[in-house]
Amino acid sequence: MLGYAVAAPAQTSPRLVVNIVVSSMGANDLDRYANNFSSTGFRRLINGGQRFTNASYNYMQTTTPVSLATLTTGAMPSTHGVVADRWFDYVSNKPVSLIDDTKEQSVNYSGGSGSYSPRNLIAQTLSDALKQQHPDSHIATIAVEPLSAIVMAGHSGEVYWMESLQSSWTTSSYYSKELPKWIADYNYDDRNEDLAIKRWTPLLPYDNYLNSQVSVIEDIQSKTNKRIVHVQDTPLAKGTMDDIYYQMCYTPTGNSAMLAFARELVTRNQMGRDEVPDMLNIVLDTPRMISNRFGPESVEYEDMLYRLDRDLETFFSFLASQVESPRQLLIVLTSDHGTSPSFNSQAEPRERFNVRQAEVITNAFIGSQYGNGEWVLGYVDRAIYLNHNLIMDKGLTLEKVQNDVATFVMQLRGVSQAVTAEAMRGSYFGSGYGRKIQNGFYPRRSGDVVINLMPEWIEERDQTRSMSGSMYRYDCQVPLIIYGADCQTTLREEPIDMTSLAVAEAQILGITAPSAAEGEKITIIYK
Repeated sequence: MLGYAVAAPAQTSPRLVVNIVVSSMGANDLDRYANNFSSTGFRRLINGGQRFTNASYNYMQTTTPVSLATLTTGAMPSTHGVVADRWFDYVSNKPVSLIDDTKEQSVNYSGGSGSYSPRNLIAQTLSDALKQQHPDSHIATIAVEPLSAIVMAGHSGEVYWMESLQSSWTTSSYYSKELPKWIADYNYDDRNEDLAIKRWTPLLPYDNYLNSQVSVIEDIQSKTNKRIVHVQDTPLAKGTMDDIYYQMCYTPTGNSAMLAFARELVTRNQMGRDEVPDMLNIVLDTPRMISNRFGPESVEYEDMLYRLDRDLETFFSFLASQVESPRQLLIVLTSDHGTSPSFNSQAEPRERFNVRQAEVITNAFIGSQYGNGEWVLGYVDRAIYLNHNLIMDKGLTLEKVQNDVATFVMQLRGVSQAVTAEAMRGSYFGSGYGRKIQNGFYPRRSGDVVINLMPEWIEERDQTRSMSGSMYRYDCQVPLIIYGADCQTTLREEPIDMTSLAVAEAQILGITAPSAAEGEKITIIYK
């Protein structure tokens, strides 16, 4: 692990901490698209913050719930226990969801869209640590999806997301039995729908764009004969632009609605107005959904970033007005992961891994060895779960069956490595792919055989051109900027493990890091 000197806390502890996670943002996006950013959006942080250009996650399962848990707990998945959004219970053979909880219900004036809670989260988050040490701190977390909001928040503070029926803001009865009146009024006034884009047209003249693949943006024209590639393999049902929840997921509307609601949260709760530090966590899910659907090479993804940049310009100015001094504001910008190149990129088409086919033929292989049966419970995020009850009934050893499966799946096209749960329990992988897989292994929840796909391979899913979830640089490396709170404007090139971020923020706040945090402390350079 990296050893850094420990810096003293900032001379003036921030009164308002704002964590912004731009889901699926690539490590080089801030540089690639910089010429079309405004001077006070992303560039306000780039030019005025402490920017880390070599920040990354050191495990394979670079998916949104796993990495959000890492960001907020300061721990590896092997410690915080979030290995996917679901897994299989080896006793009941039934799937278990990370946030589903029938004891709770969604709280909303118009009816809910699910029953969720953080009860399956086992490690303390930064929000939990702040609330424990400063009970009067006001903490809020918002996202489009409940999974993102709940994992980022943990067990503390106000937590809100958009219910899928009307995109109204809601929460779980775990956090609150009813919505504040102002949020109920906000929903009633359809404030989110007021921001909807009914026709998605480019923000800038097309010749300013670097990307050329277009799926749904209209009125794309080039005055310089720049090549435009119309992608026809991303089916979108007619009328979806009239679906407000679709708007939140697959157009820049989602980002605009998030930041507008964030401003209301700060204002209504007077965050940053007293001596006790407050925290606002914002997970922008929309960039990930747009990147997955249209690809990171698309004009849709690029245009979304430019529109987000303008929204951040307004948001940052608003945040600055909420504190008496710039020293009292801390903004952290990062991402939960990057994303793969599109599998059907015009430049170099790639193949995909057929999950269902892998399940069927793996089950058939085990059946040919030991008799017919439901040997494979399922496949979740590159992990194969086996039927432990059936293996015991047949008098077989779990290790033997796992080894057989690992050997077999190595023959499947697209599979680069396969490691068994028994190997991860009994061995120590000091480096390489084995170490990254082991860092993401949590025995009670991880699968029996974890596979790594070849570079740039993704799983085959409908309407998905790009995905995260690998150990490769395009997924593991992310942008990271710490801005404000007396932090000096500096370009930092040393390697930073993302488990260190929660530790660094706790250091700046002058509080103890989350209890399970294992990241090394970073030297924060102050003015």
